[in-house]
Parts: sequence; structure tokens; C-alpha cells
Amino acid sequence: MDGDQVGVVVNFYAKPCVAAIKVISGSIRKGDLLKYKGHTTDFTEKVTSIEIDNQPVEEAKADDLIGIKVKERVRENDKVYKVVEQP
Repeated sequence: MDGDQVGVVVNFYAKPCVAAIKVISGSIRKGDLLKYKGHTTDFTEKVTSIEIDNQPVEEAKADDLIGIKVKERVRENDKVYKVVEQP
């Protein structure tokens, strides 16, 4: 498994368990496998929903500010990597 950084966490909303992520390169699509990595954060999860301005979207591109449901807490400045399976 290898990954490229695609975003950075800018905020976390505990009640809906949503990470606000700034996409910095490439794109993030529903179904992508993302790795969240930070000082105390380290988990991988498949993207089940993406929202921009509270509207569901299939894909987000660089410079988009998105919300993604996550299973664990993430923290500001955690890095977000897209996991690419090597054949």
C-alpha cells in the first residue's frame, strides 16, 4: 500500500463525527480509501459520503473544502492520504 497526500484536516465536528478537509491535490471520490495520519491519529477508512456546502457530491477536487463522515476523531492539521493498492 502506498499513498499520496490529498488533503489536510481543518476542523472536526464531534456530534455528526465529520471531518472538514481542505483538498490540496488530486481528487477524492466516494469509495476511495483514505488514511488519516497525525500526532495521535492513525486510521484508514473508505469514503462513504462527501459534502460541499452541505450538498452531497461524488467527487471533490483540489481547493475544495469538504466534509467527510469518519469513524474516529481527527484533529486539525492531520494529513489525509489516498491509499493506492499496489497490484
